Amino acid sequence: MSSIEEIVNQIGIQAKEASKELARTSGSKKNEAILAMAKHILADEKIIITANTKDIESAKQKGLSESFIDRLQLDSEGIASIANTLKDIASFGDPVGKVLANWTRPNGLKISRVSTPLGVIGIIYESRPNVTADAGALCLKSGNASILRGGSDSLNSSLAIHKCLVEGLKEVGISEHAIQIVNDTDREAVKLMLQGINKSIDVIVPRGGKSLVAEVEKEAKVPVFGHLEGICHIYVDKDADEDKSVNVCLNAKMRRPGICGAVETILVHKDIASSFVPLIVNALSAQACEVRGCSLAQLLSDQVLPASEIDWGTEYLLPIVSIKIIESADEAVSHIEKYSTGHTESIMTENLNTASYFQKTIDSAIVMHNTSTQFADGGEFGLGGEIGIATGKFHARGPVGMEQLTSFKYLVNGNGHTRA
Repeated sequence: MSSIEEIVNQIGIQAKEASKELARTSGSKKNEAILAMAKHILADEKIIITANTKDIESAKQKGLSESFIDRLQLDSEGIASIANTLKDIASFGDPVGKVLANWTRPNGLKISRVSTPLGVIGIIYESRPNVTADAGALCLKSGNASILRGGSDSLNSSLAIHKCLVEGLKEVGISEHAIQIVNDTDREAVKLMLQGINKSIDVIVPRGGKSLVAEVEKEAKVPVFGHLEGICHIYVDKDADEDKSVNVCLNAKMRRPGICGAVETILVHKDIASSFVPLIVNALSAQACEVRGCSLAQLLSDQVLPASEIDWGTEYLLPIVSIKIIESADEAVSHIEKYSTGHTESIMTENLNTASYFQKTIDSAIVMHNTSTQFADGGEFGLGGEIGIATGKFHARGPVGMEQLTSFKYLVNGNGHTRA
């Protein structure tokens, strides 16, 4: 057995044992641990930023993209944000042990459905070091042990943050194995996690680009929460408020172009295209966003470059957006059904009937009305942060917060009941 296999197997064993302890740990004790983690993260700000600087310098030397470096970078504001997210998670009610439903059968049997932890969650992620804290705390809050495996490009940052999490656990007397990190960049570690580490892992959550998620979904031998791409759309309807729509579309693309909730395609109804397209193109171009469009969009602005068929199915993750002029809400829905990855779509309209039609018909995990797609985030949903976005249809869908990291079991209570 290779040394990496021995190390990962031991991590799996330790996580399984820790998960049994966590299933019995009170909500107040878990909250104390999470608040202690936040305290240690703030106290170790300089240490974390120093570690992050090493990762940033290495990423630049490797010639990694600006969007990648943006996701990787931490500063004082970012550290404070991580700590505040942990405090938010601690402020929520305990998702474990909640009675989801209860009833009494005619024969007197009392049955209840009660939320329970999933067990051990493996999180495989790339450049975002804040995932270390978010995922670890969300798993802890929902009674799950976690095994974290960050990307090699964020390893120094992730290890510095993880150290703070462990200090928080130890401070309140919870096993430090409740949140573990694989600090070896060997790809064999990922392979072992995808195989479940001898049945230690109950679910895998991938956080990263299309290639990472595709590999995880292809190779995993355990259930996966994840999405391949975030090809998000905004449909600007004929009854849209144009000023409102410009602001929303601009925010949806340019607030942070490199996140999965950034809009990639803007669909515009033909009835307002002649006035709206120049407005949105000028606004985007003023912020150095490249605009690609259909032939009709090109006629309305000389700043619009030709879009190809490939553009409609591309997640840019860059300051690039495609615009297409369409005939109707039905055509907008058809386009989205063809090219969407099931992540997030939004409609801009003051017509509530059209908005209702759009939201009922589109089958993505998140469907918005008059809202920037950049709100596709567990923290913004009031879920206390998220461990990722799931675009599947089983168990969890959309932002995966603490509630989605639980399952349930049935408790049945009788009084000597026997079945005829």
